[in-house]
Amino acid sequence: MALFVVFLWATSWVLVKFGLEVIPPLTFAGLRYGLASLVLLPALRTSSAGASPRSLTRRDLGRLALLGILLYAITQGAIFLALDALPAVTVNLLWSFSIVAVAGLSGLWLAESPSPLQWAGVLVATSGALIYFLPAELGMGERRGLLAALVGVTANAAAVILGRDVNRTGRWTPAVVTAISMSVGAAVLLGAGLALEGLPSLDLRGWSILLWLAVVNTALAFTLWNRTLRVLTAVESSVINGTMLIWVTLLAAMFLGERLGGKELAGLILVATGTLLVQLRALPWRRRLGTG
Repeated sequence: MALFVVFLWATSWVLVKFGLEVIPPLTFAGLRYGLASLVLLPALRTSSAGASPRSLTRRDLGRLALLGILLYAITQGAIFLALDALPAVTVNLLWSFSIVAVAGLSGLWLAESPSPLQWAGVLVATSGALIYFLPAELGMGERRGLLAALVGVTANAAAVILGRDVNRTGRWTPAVVTAISMSVGAAVLLGAGLALEGLPSLDLRGWSILLWLAVVNTALAFTLWNRTLRVLTAVESSVINGTMLIWVTLLAAMFLGERLGGKELAGLILVATGTLLVQLRALPWRRRLGTG
């Protein structure tokens, strides 16, 4: 299930690049997640999910609101700003640094300390990213895109850890976690977008991209992803998410015409190898517990 969600998210990068031709980035992101949160709200009225929101305390709401701000308002806003300035493959490779941040934070926050093999994988992935970028010659717009991506990486790592902490308790259904956190994050993001960029005029193509992203690649995908967080560790979730690097590279070449040189391709291969090393760590542990 997690791999299917990651593929859906990979197609989002291509669709977002097309949509950014006519929709400003922050407003685009706000509309996407705002519409998605509206799609998810009816799920809170069902018998299985409806009882959970009424039991939320003020502290619970605060944690879900913080998750929404980190995961949607900051992370997704940063992704759209970065994609507006940089190629999709470049932005997605920058997202590989989330593995480094998650690996460190999970040990401090969740007591899910990475193994030596995982740390080796992190180093290999980081080396690949450095090979990809260095030596760097970036213009002003590209520098702003790079800064936005780094801000998003930091916020995304914190959101992964907090999301794992929230979901592993099992107190709330994935629909509740997703709908409430997304509603808060989307409201912040859309408010910022409308204030800074205004409301765009969309044609049929723009609406089609926006609705598909909102309903399928967001409302459905994030609900499924929250389900996977109940059984995956934070690092495992981040690594599976990291396979998007391969999908985005292929899709960007097919639909956006983004091509890589030998140095960039070597960097991507190292990043993929590093993420595989991190993922292999979990197999013996699962066998001992009889869960796989």
